[in-house]
Amino acid sequence: MEQERLIALYRELCGTEPVKIEKLPGAGSNRQYFRLTAADGGTLIGVVGTSAEENQAFFNLSLLFAARHLPVPKVYSHTDDFMAYLQEDLGSTSLFDFIRRGREQGGQYDDMEKLMLQQVISELPQFQFEGGDSYVFTHCYPQQEMDRTSVMFDLNYFKYCYLKLRGIEFNEYRLQADFEQFADDLLVEDADTFLYRDFQARNVMLKDGRPFYIDYQGGRKGPIYYDVASFLWQASAKYSDALRTELVDAYWDALQPYLQNGLCPACYQSLSKEHFLQRLHEFVLFRLLQVLGAYGYRGLWEKKQHFIDSIPPALENLRKELERGTCDKYLYLKTVVSQLVSMSDSQSVEPAGIRVFSFSYKKGIPADTTGNGGGYVFDCRASNNPGRYAEYKHLTGLDQPVIDFLEKDGEILQFLAHIYPIVDFHVQRWIDRGFTDLQISFGCTGGQHRSVYCAQHVAQHLCEKFGIPIHLCHREQGIKQLLSPAC
Repeated sequence: MEQERLIALYRELCGTEPVKIEKLPGAGSNRQYFRLTAADGGTLIGVVGTSAEENQAFFNLSLLFAARHLPVPKVYSHTDDFMAYLQEDLGSTSLFDFIRRGREQGGQYDDMEKLMLQQVISELPQFQFEGGDSYVFTHCYPQQEMDRTSVMFDLNYFKYCYLKLRGIEFNEYRLQADFEQFADDLLVEDADTFLYRDFQARNVMLKDGRPFYIDYQGGRKGPIYYDVASFLWQASAKYSDALRTELVDAYWDALQPYLQNGLCPACYQSLSKEHFLQRLHEFVLFRLLQVLGAYGYRGLWEKKQHFIDSIPPALENLRKELERGTCDKYLYLKTVVSQLVSMSDSQSVEPAGIRVFSFSYKKGIPADTTGNGGGYVFDCRASNNPGRYAEYKHLTGLDQPVIDFLEKDGEILQFLAHIYPIVDFHVQRWIDRGFTDLQISFGCTGGQHRSVYCAQHVAQHLCEKFGIPIHLCHREQGIKQLLSPAC
């Protein structure tokens, strides 16, 4: 039935029927996507949705955005009831697909991946400032602006679809009081800008090397911070703190022309970077609570594995906001978040095998969750610290400038020259005797530069030398990866 409607719509638009129609894999929504191919090889995408209002919002916003020269797909025609429509085919490669290699390497993105991420986050202000005005907002669905009701919907989504499903005990009245205050704080600005709502790597398509943007039909009037938080704190993307800092800077630079032309909303005209960052992290906290609600419903209730897998990195992001002090203003919410993070710790047992950690001594040596108690802890603090130099402060031991600094200095290489024979001897005996667990940890002051470099290089060395998988965790960077001999 769906294909018949699209074929009729295609025939009406093109004057002929497609020679091929192919159903495409589904995404997170209930819409169905089809690729329709003409005799000359040209293609269109046909969409069949379950909500006429949602389809109409996408169709109308696409026309408005295209007229403002924003990079969105062209839309061509729709059925009278708006239950189906045809749009430009942007191909099959999303930004999420494009950065797959870096993501699977635990967040080690190469220069090409970083440049594309920087380009995308730098184009966000175009949508926010050029894509938003009172006329655009009249076409938004299901509502025209981010208001108190919508904020409370999202916070209660977290309450009922995550906390309740996880069996977390909480005082509903005290939590609700903090939610009320949180909502007031989030909505303190009257922001006449477009809030994309679902600005994330899966909703950016790459065609001929250029980003195009989709799935903005849930957009509405709202503050600029939400979309930055949505993009950079996407749990499954595994962006490191250092990369997030680079991308926040790229967004801030792209924002300046809009702040300086005097045409932006009054609430942004005197915006300082310090205030921007403070507001951004309030929205990071809000976004994390919101997505945990979604992960709870889609994962814990509907048992969809992708959403279940997204819960641990989302909780790790939440831990960092807790440590940053973002929750401090909301005392009972802070108690609940602390309980969630602690529960995550108690339920997270590192896999058996050889596990290599980097860590900060300020936050303690990684616990042995196996009960074995064996292994090594190496102190990297005797070698020269890149963190003392401004140009390296926002980088880690995974970034090439830090690697070059450490290797040119040479102290870290002398240090590792003593480490390799020790761990090689131990791992060989571990294999010969059939042991099941070994933990090797490298610590430095902040767990960011020297320890990360050492842990990464020792893990790769062991994987290559002995042909065995190594579980690697850069604890303070929130990066975990399994090094496989096949890599």
